[in-house]
Amino acid sequence: MSTLDSRDAGLNLRKDPDLRKELDATVRARTDLGAEYDSALVDSFLEKVEQRIDDAVDRRVRRHLAEQRMTTARGTRRPKDADSWPERFGFAIVSLVLAVPLTAISGAFGGMTGMVATWAGIVGVNAAQAVRTNPEILSGRRRTESDG
Repeated sequence: MSTLDSRDAGLNLRKDPDLRKELDATVRARTDLGAEYDSALVDSFLEKVEQRIDDAVDRRVRRHLAEQRMTTARGTRRPKDADSWPERFGFAIVSLVLAVPLTAISGAFGGMTGMVATWAGIVGVNAAQAVRTNPEILSGRRRTESDG
């Protein structure tokens, strides 16, 4: 991340009404109190400006880190232990076992159209499972040793 200035941090000092009020109050206090309090008034105002900038930068950094975590979580998902070969094999077996009665039912009530629709659904569910556990299928990229 590049260095942050006040605009990057989401803080525009010229358009901040609260900060503008603080500055006006500081200037009025200076005219009321006199020049001997200039240093204390300026220090007080600068502390408020620093706090505003720090808060804005903190918000920006937190948002940036959250975006990085989301990008990392979405982009580099690898199958969990539950996505192991036995789970995928079990999913395929269960879908085929359920396919037999579903085909009989759809054939009895919907004829050939019903059976085609049933098998399209079965293939779709298995394809969705394959893509979920191997997202690189859609990108056409093969997993290499360096991918993990």
